[in-house]
Amino acid sequence: MSSSFRTIVIGGTGQVGGSVVQALLATAECREIVMVTRRPITPADPARMRNVVMDTGAADFEARVSDLAREVVASGDRVTAISCVGVGSGTAQWSEEQLKQLEVGVVGGFARGVRAAGITQFCLLSAVGAASRSRIKYVRVMGLKEEAVQAADFPRLAIFRPGIIVGNAHTPAWAGWLGKLVPGPWGNIGQRDIGKAFVAEIVKNGTQAGVAFFDNRAMRRLFG
Repeated sequence: MSSSFRTIVIGGTGQVGGSVVQALLATAECREIVMVTRRPITPADPARMRNVVMDTGAADFEARVSDLAREVVASGDRVTAISCVGVGSGTAQWSEEQLKQLEVGVVGGFARGVRAAGITQFCLLSAVGAASRSRIKYVRVMGLKEEAVQAADFPRLAIFRPGIIVGNAHTPAWAGWLGKLVPGPWGNIGQRDIGKAFVAEIVKNGTQAGVAFFDNRAMRRLFG
Protein backbone atom coordinates (compact mmCIF):
# COMPACT_ATOMS: atom_id res chain seq x y z
CA MET A 1 0.00 0.00 0.00
CA SER A 2 1.21 3.49 -0.86
CA SER A 3 2.33 5.60 2.10
CA SER A 4 0.55 8.63 0.64
CA PHE A 5 -2.91 9.47 1.91
CA ARG A 6 -5.76 11.95 1.69
CA THR A 7 -7.91 13.07 4.56
CA ILE A 8 -11.36 14.53 5.14
CA VAL A 9 -11.51 16.85 8.13
CA ILE A 10 -14.40 18.32 10.09
CA GLY A 11 -13.64 20.84 12.82
CA GLY A 12 -10.41 21.84 11.12
CA THR A 13 -10.95 25.58 11.60
CA GLY A 14 -10.85 25.42 15.40
CA GLN A 15 -7.84 25.76 17.66
CA VAL A 16 -6.87 22.09 17.87
CA GLY A 17 -8.20 21.37 14.40
CA GLY A 18 -5.98 24.10 12.99
CA SER A 19 -2.94 22.50 14.61
CA VAL A 20 -3.88 19.15 13.12
CA VAL A 21 -4.21 20.72 9.66
CA GLN A 22 -0.82 22.42 10.02
CA ALA A 23 0.74 19.11 11.01
CA LEU A 24 -0.86 17.46 7.98
CA LEU A 25 0.53 20.16 5.69
CA ALA A 26 3.99 19.54 7.12
CA THR A 27 3.71 15.86 6.19
CA ALA A 28 4.89 14.94 2.69
CA GLU A 29 2.71 11.82 2.61
CA CYS A 30 -0.46 13.91 2.88
CA ARG A 31 -1.58 14.58 -0.69
CA GLU A 32 -4.89 16.33 -0.01
CA ILE A 33 -6.87 17.78 2.89
CA VAL A 34 -10.61 18.14 2.28
CA MET A 35 -12.04 20.60 4.80
CA VAL A 36 -15.76 20.24 5.51
CA THR A 37 -17.05 23.53 6.96
CA ARG A 38 -20.30 25.38 7.48
CA ARG A 39 -18.95 28.57 5.91
CA PRO A 40 -16.44 29.14 3.11
CA ILE A 41 -12.79 29.42 4.11
CA THR A 42 -9.61 30.31 2.25
CA PRO A 43 -7.34 27.24 2.15
CA ALA A 44 -3.85 27.85 3.52
CA ASP A 45 -2.37 25.74 0.72
CA PRO A 46 -4.72 25.70 -2.32
CA ALA A 47 -2.52 23.12 -4.06
CA ARG A 48 -3.20 20.53 -1.34
CA MET A 49 -6.38 21.75 0.31
CA ARG A 50 -9.95 22.25 -0.75
CA ASN A 51 -13.02 23.44 1.06
CA VAL A 52 -16.46 21.81 0.83
CA VAL A 53 -19.25 23.79 2.49
CA MET A 54 -22.09 21.78 4.01
CA ASP A 55 -25.08 22.52 6.21
CA THR A 56 -24.28 20.26 9.16
CA GLY A 57 -27.85 20.57 10.39
CA ALA A 58 -29.45 19.44 7.14
CA ALA A 59 -31.37 16.17 6.98
CA ASP A 60 -29.10 14.94 4.16
CA PHE A 61 -25.81 15.88 5.85
CA GLU A 62 -24.77 12.26 6.38
CA ALA A 63 -25.60 11.35 2.77
CA ARG A 64 -23.66 14.35 1.43
CA VAL A 65 -20.64 13.40 3.52
CA SER A 66 -20.85 9.89 2.12
CA ASP A 67 -20.97 11.19 -1.47
CA LEU A 68 -17.94 13.39 -0.83
CA ALA A 69 -16.01 10.55 0.79
CA ARG A 70 -16.70 8.25 -2.16
CA GLU A 71 -15.28 10.91 -4.48
CA VAL A 72 -12.10 11.16 -2.42
CA VAL A 73 -11.77 7.38 -2.12
CA ALA A 74 -12.04 7.14 -5.92
CA SER A 75 -8.61 8.83 -6.15
CA GLY A 76 -7.05 5.49 -5.31
CA ASP A 77 -5.05 6.80 -2.35
CA ARG A 78 -5.64 5.68 1.21
CA VAL A 79 -8.20 7.98 2.82
CA THR A 80 -8.67 8.71 6.50
CA ALA A 81 -11.22 10.90 8.29
CA ILE A 82 -10.67 13.29 11.18
CA SER A 83 -13.05 15.02 13.58
CA CYS A 84 -11.71 17.87 15.70
CA VAL A 85 -15.15 19.29 16.39
CA GLY A 86 -15.39 21.04 19.74
CA VAL A 87 -17.18 23.94 21.37
CA GLY A 88 -14.08 25.64 22.75
CA SER A 89 -14.92 28.54 25.04
CA GLY A 90 -18.44 28.96 26.35
CA THR A 91 -19.10 25.28 26.97
CA ALA A 92 -20.79 26.05 30.28
CA GLN A 93 -23.31 28.29 28.50
CA TRP A 94 -24.42 25.51 26.16
CA SER A 95 -27.30 23.28 27.21
CA GLU A 96 -26.72 19.54 27.15
CA GLU A 97 -29.04 19.19 24.16
CA GLN A 98 -27.07 21.83 22.23
CA LEU A 99 -23.83 20.03 23.01
CA LYS A 100 -25.32 16.70 21.94
CA GLN A 101 -26.56 18.17 18.69
CA LEU A 102 -23.02 19.21 17.77
CA GLU A 103 -20.77 16.67 19.43
CA VAL A 104 -22.97 13.59 18.99
CA GLY A 105 -25.30 14.51 16.14
CA VAL A 106 -22.91 16.22 13.72
CA VAL A 107 -19.84 14.15 14.52
CA GLY A 108 -21.86 10.94 14.52
CA GLY A 109 -23.38 11.79 11.13
CA PHE A 110 -19.96 12.62 9.72
CA ALA A 111 -18.55 9.32 11.00
CA ARG A 112 -21.39 7.24 9.58
CA GLY A 113 -21.13 9.06 6.26
CA VAL A 114 -17.43 8.42 5.72
CA ARG A 115 -17.73 4.84 6.95
CA ALA A 116 -20.52 4.13 4.43
CA ALA A 117 -18.10 5.26 1.72
CA GLY A 118 -15.55 2.66 2.79
CA ILE A 119 -13.15 4.73 4.89
CA THR A 120 -11.52 2.45 7.44
CA GLN A 121 -9.51 4.80 9.70
CA PHE A 122 -11.03 7.55 11.83
CA CYS A 123 -9.32 9.94 14.27
CA LEU A 124 -11.52 11.55 16.92
CA LEU A 125 -10.79 14.44 19.27
CA SER A 126 -12.43 13.79 22.63
CA ALA A 127 -11.40 14.77 26.17
CA VAL A 128 -9.77 13.25 29.23
CA GLY A 129 -12.20 11.33 31.41
CA ALA A 130 -14.88 10.98 28.72
CA ALA A 131 -17.66 8.72 30.04
CA SER A 132 -21.29 8.63 29.01
CA ARG A 133 -22.41 7.94 32.60
CA SER A 134 -20.47 10.81 34.16
CA ARG A 135 -22.28 13.37 36.31
CA ILE A 136 -20.31 16.13 34.57
CA LYS A 137 -22.18 17.42 31.52
CA TYR A 138 -19.25 18.00 29.18
CA VAL A 139 -17.51 14.74 30.07
CA ARG A 140 -20.81 12.88 29.66
CA VAL A 141 -21.37 14.33 26.18
CA MET A 142 -17.80 13.45 25.18
CA GLY A 143 -18.51 9.87 26.22
CA LEU A 144 -21.69 9.83 24.15
CA LYS A 145 -19.73 11.18 21.17
CA GLU A 146 -17.16 8.41 21.50
CA GLU A 147 -19.92 5.80 21.61
CA ALA A 148 -21.60 7.28 18.52
CA VAL A 149 -18.38 7.06 16.52
CA GLN A 150 -17.57 3.59 17.81
CA ALA A 151 -21.01 2.45 16.62
CA ALA A 152 -19.95 3.30 13.04
CA ASP A 153 -17.64 0.27 13.33
CA PHE A 154 -14.38 1.55 11.85
CA PRO A 155 -11.70 -1.12 11.50
CA ARG A 156 -9.30 1.44 13.00
CA LEU A 157 -10.53 4.12 15.40
CA ALA A 158 -8.13 6.39 17.31
CA ILE A 159 -9.65 8.43 20.14
CA PHE A 160 -7.53 11.28 21.47
CA ARG A 161 -8.25 12.37 25.05
CA PRO A 162 -6.11 15.42 25.88
CA GLY A 163 -6.03 17.00 29.31
CA ILE A 164 -5.46 20.77 29.62
CA ILE A 165 -4.57 22.03 26.15
CA VAL A 166 -1.72 24.55 26.21
CA GLY A 167 -1.40 27.06 23.38
CA ASN A 168 -5.15 27.14 22.94
CA ALA A 169 -6.88 30.53 22.98
CA HIS A 170 -9.76 28.98 24.94
CA THR A 171 -7.54 27.72 27.78
CA PRO A 172 -7.27 30.28 30.62
CA ALA A 173 -3.77 31.09 31.84
CA TRP A 174 -4.61 29.82 35.33
CA ALA A 175 -5.58 26.42 33.87
CA GLY A 176 -2.21 26.12 32.20
CA TRP A 177 -0.44 26.87 35.47
CA LEU A 178 -2.64 24.33 37.26
CA GLY A 179 -1.88 21.76 34.59
CA LYS A 180 1.83 21.96 35.43
CA LEU A 181 0.99 20.65 38.89
CA VAL A 182 -1.30 17.87 37.73
CA PRO A 183 0.48 14.70 36.60
CA GLY A 184 -0.65 12.22 34.00
CA PRO A 185 -3.63 12.46 31.65
CA TRP A 186 -5.25 15.45 33.41
CA GLY A 187 -2.22 17.70 33.01
CA ASN A 188 -0.94 19.88 30.18
CA ILE A 189 -0.37 19.01 26.56
CA GLY A 190 0.46 21.43 23.75
CA GLN A 191 -2.03 21.62 20.93
CA ARG A 192 0.84 21.30 18.44
CA ASP A 193 1.68 17.98 20.08
CA ILE A 194 -1.91 16.86 19.57
CA GLY A 195 -1.60 17.75 15.88
CA LYS A 196 1.60 15.73 15.57
CA ALA A 197 -0.05 12.78 17.33
CA PHE A 198 -2.96 12.75 14.87
CA VAL A 199 -0.56 12.64 11.93
CA ALA A 200 1.59 9.94 13.55
CA GLU A 201 -1.51 7.79 14.04
CA ILE A 202 -2.45 8.15 10.37
CA VAL A 203 1.04 7.45 9.06
CA LYS A 204 1.99 4.64 11.45
CA ASN A 205 -1.28 2.87 12.22
CA GLY A 206 -3.37 3.10 9.07
CA THR A 207 -3.30 -0.67 8.61
CA GLN A 208 -3.77 -1.51 12.31
CA ALA A 209 -7.09 -2.75 13.67
CA GLY A 210 -9.13 -1.94 16.75
CA VAL A 211 -9.97 1.04 18.93
CA ALA A 212 -7.02 2.91 20.45
CA PHE A 213 -7.21 5.55 23.17
CA PHE A 214 -4.47 8.15 23.49
CA ASP A 215 -4.03 10.26 26.61
CA ASN A 216 -1.35 12.95 26.98
CA ARG A 217 1.51 10.52 27.53
CA ALA A 218 0.40 8.13 24.79
CA MET A 219 0.12 11.00 22.30
CA ARG A 220 3.68 12.13 22.99
CA ARG A 221 4.95 8.57 22.67
CA LEU A 222 3.09 8.16 19.40
CA PHE A 223 5.14 10.82 17.60
CA GLY A 224 8.24 10.71 19.78
